[in-house]
Amino acid sequence: MTRDFKSTFGCHSTPFTREIRVDELHDIVFHLAARDNIVRAIEKRMSAALISGPGSGKSTVVRSVIARLPEARYITHYVKCADIGKRDMYREIACACTVQSTGSFPKLLRRIQEKFESSLADSGRRPVLFLDEAHELRPEVLSMLRVLTNFEMDSKLVLSVVLAGQVPLAKLLSQDDQIPIARRIIHYATLRPLSRDETAKYVEYRMGAAGAKSSPFDDASLDAIYEIARGNLRIIDNLALESLELASAAKLKVVSAQHVAAARRAQWPS
Repeated sequence: MTRDFKSTFGCHSTPFTREIRVDELHDIVFHLAARDNIVRAIEKRMSAALISGPGSGKSTVVRSVIARLPEARYITHYVKCADIGKRDMYREIACACTVQSTGSFPKLLRRIQEKFESSLADSGRRPVLFLDEAHELRPEVLSMLRVLTNFEMDSKLVLSVVLAGQVPLAKLLSQDDQIPIARRIIHYATLRPLSRDETAKYVEYRMGAAGAKSSPFDDASLDAIYEIARGNLRIIDNLALESLELASAAKLKVVSAQHVAAARRAQWPS
């Protein structure tokens, strides 16, 4: 099957890939609301959480939040979480913040906090720590964030933390031993799957962003994408891209429901 299908549909770039600039992202209303609410929490020098199912656009919203924070006022640090202990997690945070690691756990904590404080004092840039895949955090590691955000006996707001993770993160934060950190989060943003109409508009937008003058997906193919993906962005992207390739290989300029069904079989064979 040919992989060079872009000319068939008038695209200057490959649509439906993750390689898309923040300023080219589709304006999904509830994604914009999540972004704006998280930014407002950061502007208040507080923390926030973003919780969604896999493939719902969590990482896209995180990227858009970072893009909305002026570099003159904020310095952002990004850490992808894993199922590791407190010491290793502090090392990951230290690495993201360019803090030299040390064998002493308390000393490493002090170095990280000093880095955050110096960023604010020296340049006036407020530090923001993004912890992605935060549902992977062990309870004892999540609890440590209360210590990490405690400056001058909890009387000074220095660091904002944004926790981004899948649905288990909400359950983790609701546990009794997580109350101290949960109370530091002033906004909880959630993402839902796209509706049928939102799915159609998203597909059309992504084709236009890739250079196509019109969308090759007919109504039946859009219905099929929605019925299979149920509004999951990652599945929509994968189905749409594979369907385009199948239609192009058949020398057709319209994507049908049959192409979507074949794309599903190719990706998830029974």
